Amino acid sequence: MSRPLVAVAFVLLLPLSTSAEVANVTITSRAIAADGKSFGSIGPYEKLVGRIEFALDPSDPHNSRIVDLTLAARGPDGRVHFSSDLYVIRPVDASKGNGVLLFEIANRGGKGLLPRFNRDATRSDDPSSVSDFGDGFLMREGYTLVYVGWEFGLSAPRVGLSAPPITLPAGSSVDPIAVDVIVPARTTETYLADESFRPPVLYPPTDVAEPTGRLTVRDRFWNEPVAIARERWRFVMDSKGVPKLQLDGGFDPGRWYRVTYRPTRPVVAGVGLAAIRDAASAFRNRSDLPIRGRAAYVMGVSQTGRFVRQFLYEGFNVDERDRKVFDAAWVHIAGAARGSFNERFARPSHGDMFEATKFPFADADETDVDGSRDGLLSRYRQDQLPKVFYTNTPVEYWAGGRAAALTHTSVDGTRDLPSSDNIRRYLLSGTQHGPAPFPPPPAGTGGRTTVESGGQELPNPTPQANVMRALLRALHQWVSDGTPPPPSQYPRLGDGTLVRIHEVKFPALPRVADPRRIVGPARRIGGKVVPLPHLIPQVDGDGNDLAGVHDPEAAVPLATTTGWNFRSERVGNPGDIYELLGAYIPFARTRAEREASGDPRRSIEERYRNVDDYVQRVRSAAMNLIHGRYMLEEDLDAVLARARAHWNYAMSDRAPAAAERR
Repeated sequence: MSRPLVAVAFVLLLPLSTSAEVANVTITSRAIAADGKSFGSIGPYEKLVGRIEFALDPSDPHNSRIVDLTLAARGPDGRVHFSSDLYVIRPVDASKGNGVLLFEIANRGGKGLLPRFNRDATRSDDPSSVSDFGDGFLMREGYTLVYVGWEFGLSAPRVGLSAPPITLPAGSSVDPIAVDVIVPARTTETYLADESFRPPVLYPPTDVAEPTGRLTVRDRFWNEPVAIARERWRFVMDSKGVPKLQLDGGFDPGRWYRVTYRPTRPVVAGVGLAAIRDAASAFRNRSDLPIRGRAAYVMGVSQTGRFVRQFLYEGFNVDERDRKVFDAAWVHIAGAARGSFNERFARPSHGDMFEATKFPFADADETDVDGSRDGLLSRYRQDQLPKVFYTNTPVEYWAGGRAAALTHTSVDGTRDLPSSDNIRRYLLSGTQHGPAPFPPPPAGTGGRTTVESGGQELPNPTPQANVMRALLRALHQWVSDGTPPPPSQYPRLGDGTLVRIHEVKFPALPRVADPRRIVGPARRIGGKVVPLPHLIPQVDGDGNDLAGVHDPEAAVPLATTTGWNFRSERVGNPGDIYELLGAYIPFARTRAEREASGDPRRSIEERYRNVDDYVQRVRSAAMNLIHGRYMLEEDLDAVLARARAHWNYAMSDRAPAAAERR
């Protein structure tokens, strides 16, 4: 439990000056974290919870890219005012920390840094107990973790943003918006997003009986949609007055439904970009605030990795005084996508991830098919550029809405692009978008999430954290003392480790679907669907990735671990992949077992003499990573313990046949 440092709320109100982008900071709660546990030489940590008020000048050129900012109401100072939640975890004694403000762009308002980097940490929206902090890696490293709300429509304990509403000019009409819905089981009613997201409807329809509304269905995203008769579907209200979509005869699981309607309640969603910019700039440059640091790094994961790409592309790593905001940016599992973050009727959580794959894809200037030139980092002077890490899994190469290869190849997919000195990129080989638990839950049993039980194959539990922890330390050394991080490790066309999908040499495995039929990325140009190159990491004879950084578990395999997994019959549409899910396809235990099943991959007994031989090979792979600074020496014991557990699982009567999981 957290121990309060004060009996009543501690409030700091800062007066707005004519030049302040951060107008007020209110700290309403301050408490000791992790029951006062001391983290190495850094000591105990505390939590601060509060609110930040911002003021933006719509006439400032630095704010000109915020869509609809000029349509929001202004205060007496001529500025647009809005506010965000603030959540900070920091050393009690700031002088013992490393001076870095580590901003995590909260994914749908949640907090993921602790379970991502602190071994055995539990996930919590309000980390308080010792177990929430796990092994305390981030704390022992001395970071101050900062969360500033950027996404509107979220409620406590999620970190959110109160976006200013806009007033459309008199006589202007509202264009329809299109929302895609996929249901995991047959149902007659559904919200316009997964019910785990809040709110499930950002923009209620202008008229629930709108006669011009349209509902279509298709089996794959880029298929030609089939219209559903208007009299068969309608909007209905739930008990809280939230609209749901109702369809006579019901929705089929796994199919893509798209409803088009005229929305209400537009807001300036793009102020979330300015909230991150101005909070980071203020915390590192002003002396009158309760949060301070010498340097600032930003990390975004999946949805928020796409946000960081958008943040960089829109030029927000420069504040209103032309100062660099973040010294380092880490974009994790975002591929080449951005998102619906800065547009009218933006849908940050519910937006179309396929149509988020937009030019430019790469950092430096490129020429698109229409002759236009642009680059993700083209808006910065050299002294304003952050150092950037891009980390992806194979999922971001296989999944249709990510197109990760286009971040480092030409738009036509024919040549590798040179990498800038401020960029490093790493493929986390053999992993999925977010690791499944170990041992992987059998399909159909529920698992932690619907996703983990939605594939024909077992979900992929290959860890990311062993490499991620080492990369974070390397990133800090790069910024703080100029020590170059480990060399980039990712698939390339030039050495044959990146290929077009039909060239992937995935083995023919019994009862396992052929991944070469997966439909790749595309984009809309002039209303037409135009395919993008579908470039995939090449695999070895087992179906495992050749390029990238291999966790010891992937370097010394007991299974084929992929970045794709076809949908199970249970969740519908088994001819398509379950987006963002990878697969764990175990090796046969014995030669006799593999010969009986027709599996071309060598069995476990044909690869390793016994468990000790296997663990020794894992140790050797781990030491190679440690020497290359892709893994920390302190993580070796945990890796070896998991190796023994993995061997016991792999050699037990585990993993049902693929046909039984469909």
